[in-house]
Amino acid sequence: MSKVLIIKMGYSETIDPGIGKVTSLGDVLRTTVILYPFADDHVTWLVDEQAYPLLQGNPHIDRILTYDLTSVLQLQRERFDTVINLEKVPGICALADSISAWRRYGFRFDEQHGEAEAYDGCEKVFSLCKDGDLKRSHQGNWQESLLQIVGAKWDGQEYILGYRPRSMEEFDVGLNWSVGSKWPNKAWPEGKWVELKRLLDGRFSYSMQQGMNELHEYMDWINSCRLLVTNDSLGLHIALALKKKVVVLYGPTNPNETYFYGRGEVIYPEISLPCIPCLDPRCDQAQSCMSFIAPETVMGAVTRLLPAV
Repeated sequence: MSKVLIIKMGYSETIDPGIGKVTSLGDVLRTTVILYPFADDHVTWLVDEQAYPLLQGNPHIDRILTYDLTSVLQLQRERFDTVINLEKVPGICALADSISAWRRYGFRFDEQHGEAEAYDGCEKVFSLCKDGDLKRSHQGNWQESLLQIVGAKWDGQEYILGYRPRSMEEFDVGLNWSVGSKWPNKAWPEGKWVELKRLLDGRFSYSMQQGMNELHEYMDWINSCRLLVTNDSLGLHIALALKKKVVVLYGPTNPNETYFYGRGEVIYPEISLPCIPCLDPRCDQAQSCMSFIAPETVMGAVTRLLPAV
């Protein structure tokens, strides 16, 4: 049995250029597809404490370490067969390079320039990080890209969520309106959600987003819904992991990068703008592209995905 270390805290999204102090929880969850090739190995995952609930109980992870000085010192004295570093933070790349291992995948530390660089097999992903035009036109999904990094074949592998929700399905539709502080540009305007609720009244039961300050409660709420209407956010990835149907509202980000496993519909702004997708966390236009998504269009997608109600 081989020893494998996966370093994915969520500080830098795998195929996005930015590095921030706000943990990208959805990026941690989507990375679980990389576990399949190592199902028979002993897997350690180094993660930020905020994302720990997304990995807890995962049957393919033997040990979860939260990122702190103690875990860093421990890992620097251990030996692994494989280290997979999916963080582009230079200091974390340097940590990954300092850990004893036979093979390495993902990102490494460039000692000359003090920056992240790509190992063999990760060059394509790294090019997406550096070239905005390439990322805007990218047709592949990142589940496939993650598996390609470790030389594995993409075969529709699902997310792996260890948490077992305590809730039962109670609502037809969940309205996942919040996008968090990292990407406010992804948000559908509040008035649009109000109009969608009016359209849903009398036809579908629905629930507004709950559990926003506690991940277990949030996952329980998503599990209580048959379908999730959502921005491009953590809720989307949790819904996919729970095998829920999704209607996803896209504007500033590239929908091609998400594979929906045949359970979702994508809604685009009903206007042609040269800046879509801009890939920017904040909009500098007079009117956000997300405001050009009509509630009636979203309602149509809900009706198609829940025809039996």
